[in-house]
Amino acid sequence: MSNVFLTGQLVCNGQEQVALVERHLPLHIKLTRAEQGCLFFEVNPTQNPLVWQVDEQFQDAASFLAHQQRVAESEWGRATASIARLYETEGM
Repeated sequence: MSNVFLTGQLVCNGQEQVALVERHLPLHIKLTRAEQGCLFFEVNPTQNPLVWQVDEQFQDAASFLAHQQRVAESEWGRATASIARLYETEGM
């Protein structure tokens, strides 16, 4: 078993999308950090007010894939589906 790392950026196209991130992010962070296999999860604003830095670490591919599935079916996933994600994943 090897850890899975995701790093990258969530890139909003305007204030409407920023408001969606700000509204839904606290619960998304809380739920993700509570997931089995989540070792590290941070989403932080950058100097660019439209861009958020995302860094994740999961204990293995199974826990990472379970996270991805949960997110796709979550309120966060639905509300932010149109926001660009520029991510790189290691360990899959």
